[in-house]
Amino acid sequence: MKSIALLIFLFPVLVFSQTSFEKAEKLYAQEKYQQAKTLFESHLKSNPNHYKTIEYLGDIAGHEKDWDEAIKQYSILKNQFPKTANYWYKYGGAMGMKAKSVNKFKALGMIDDIENSFLKAAELDKKHIETRWALVMLYIELPGIVGGSEKKALKYSDELMELSKVDGHLSKGYIDEYFNRYKKAETNYLKAHEIGNSKTTFQKLYHLYLNKIKDKAKATKLKEQFDNK
Repeated sequence: MKSIALLIFLFPVLVFSQTSFEKAEKLYAQEKYQQAKTLFESHLKSNPNHYKTIEYLGDIAGHEKDWDEAIKQYSILKNQFPKTANYWYKYGGAMGMKAKSVNKFKALGMIDDIENSFLKAAELDKKHIETRWALVMLYIELPGIVGGSEKKALKYSDELMELSKVDGHLSKGYIDEYFNRYKKAETNYLKAHEIGNSKTTFQKLYHLYLNKIKDKAKATKLKEQFDNK
């Protein structure tokens, strides 16, 4: 009888907690981040080990460009679940965005942590596409003196090609575009668009035509074809 009485007493609390979390998830899906944040924080006070809530709070901080808060939340997750690739990826991503917002001297001190986080994620999950994209971009954007390397970037671009032809061609196009090899970039973006025919593949190719190759006729034709698909 005592256990039944206790269950009856706790039931409203459990229902409220579940409803509060689900409401917060719906608000998050609607991009109402501040409202969702308030509910998630309230839920976390009652459920301090609810790691999905911690992840949502990290994601909201990322949307709000509060990189310190995002790093704090993702750090909890990667330390608690060191074999989960996505937490390492998100932590590395938040660190990377933080590095772009501080002075160059401070950013240099963060590079190893960013790189190691992405490498750890790639090691843990051989099919984690976002991590490989992050490594491609990291190695292309970093100066050679601190570890930047087209060869390293191409390694992860090749891995992307094995996982997804669209992402593979997009990443190779990104590398070519970065080094002003616009004809090669066009070839790769065209292949990606032929396979994916998505908003992303369209935008990459359209941007290349309009802003890099500066061929307005090709850009206009591409847009007309995409709008009429």
